[in-house]
Amino acid sequence: MSERPYRPNVGIALFSRQGRVLIARRIGDDGPEMIEPGFEWQMPQGGVDPGEDLERAARRELEEETGVTSVSLIGRMGEPLLYDWPPYDGPPHRLTRWQGQSQTWFAYRFDGEDTEIDVARFLPGEPPEFDAWRWERLDRLPGLVVSFKRPVYLRVAEEFAVHAKGAGS
Repeated sequence: MSERPYRPNVGIALFSRQGRVLIARRIGDDGPEMIEPGFEWQMPQGGVDPGEDLERAARRELEEETGVTSVSLIGRMGEPLLYDWPPYDGPPHRLTRWQGQSQTWFAYRFDGEDTEIDVARFLPGEPPEFDAWRWERLDRLPGLVVSFKRPVYLRVAEEFAVHAKGAGS
């Protein structure tokens, strides 16, 4: 059993007016945060800075990764969800000091227009993580993500299903 702690992290389920959720396609691996061919999609997520309020961290990460600021909070999961990194034998990386991530999930309603979403934008000193995005049915997400995140996405889909009403195929 690993002695390393879990990295504090937030996940964001951004719902459209039609009840679909925003997903973005990852460009590549980030150390132990690997992608698997055919499973490059995920919802926005990111680390929590020391002392940072979790909801503030969720809004910050959403803006950094997608450009989106026009949102209303509609839900939050009570308990953090954990996932472990897959085995990693690459070069030293900033994420390897943690065993995995402890994610607190937030649900937001998107109040803006699709033109606000820009997942490929460059932030100073940070390459973009994504190259494409789309609105997707929440119940389809567990089948689109990497295997080590799938249990978390199953729980998120179950917990936030109420916000996806009317989002049939």
